[in-house]
Amino acid sequence: MTVAMAEEPISEPNSSARHDCETGKHDDGLSAFADVRPRLFGIAYRMLGSVAEAEDIVQDAWLRWQLTDRRVVENPAAFLATTTTRLCINLIQSAPSRRETYTGTWLPEPVDTSSDPSLGAERGEALKLAVVVLLEKLSPTERAAYVLREAFDYSYRQIADILQMEEANTRQLVSRARKHIADGRRTPASSGEQRRFLEAFIVAAQKGDLDALEGLFTEDVVSYSDGGGVVRAARVPVVGRERVAKFIAAFSSHFWNGVTLSWTEVNGQEAVLISRYGEPVGLVATDASERGIHQIMWLMRPSKLSAISMTKLKIV
Repeated sequence: MTVAMAEEPISEPNSSARHDCETGKHDDGLSAFADVRPRLFGIAYRMLGSVAEAEDIVQDAWLRWQLTDRRVVENPAAFLATTTTRLCINLIQSAPSRRETYTGTWLPEPVDTSSDPSLGAERGEALKLAVVVLLEKLSPTERAAYVLREAFDYSYRQIADILQMEEANTRQLVSRARKHIADGRRTPASSGEQRRFLEAFIVAAQKGDLDALEGLFTEDVVSYSDGGGVVRAARVPVVGRERVAKFIAAFSSHFWNGVTLSWTEVNGQEAVLISRYGEPVGLVATDASERGIHQIMWLMRPSKLSAISMTKLKIV
């Protein structure tokens, strides 16, 4: 079954609804919107991997809510979630080349979850950086179905209503998305083990210790660097235990000089913020299984580091 309605742009509110809102006939709907705003941002961020784009989507949802005849809306939360989800789908479909034209490797913009651990989510796994990267490879409707189900526990019936398709098709979408995520990611180690691997990695990376680095990595480890063409960074992923170890050891003598390393929490996982003269210059996170580190993510683009709070960081 084709997803006819989900593929179409959301129509503008009718003129009578716009007139009612402009004349103040109804309340402004602020309380209903504020109650679900964290969830709307959580949906949009997971689908888009960008804080700025997610904020724009939430703002657009608010404007549409303002121009809607709210007397006929039985469930504001469902209406706003539907609007937000379909706005995200429209954006993804209207700009398919936005990642293709990105300079170098694209990684999601990290979000600081140390002060707001929920980001509107009942389940945190779909927020992890490695998962958001994999979500980028799904079709827009697969991405939406997965996020709604796995991050926010929407029923298949609710997802079907949001995507305007049959419930059986939403089950297929979620099933395909789960398989893709599972195929692209090993069973993660516990949070304690993730921390231990990251600590050991930072120590070995600073020393340029090839043997120690190789001992931490899986055979097919991948190092991703996101500089966005703004700062110097590897433009293609580096793959393989020996190659990644040599790559990291090669810049150890100068990269770590004069930096301050701080622990922070982004996307529900621990990471290390790299600062120089009080300014963030990079953030490194790893994804590990029981076999070792299989992904290293270097976020170097300044605009992606600007939202990371410096107030709650713990010096390594």
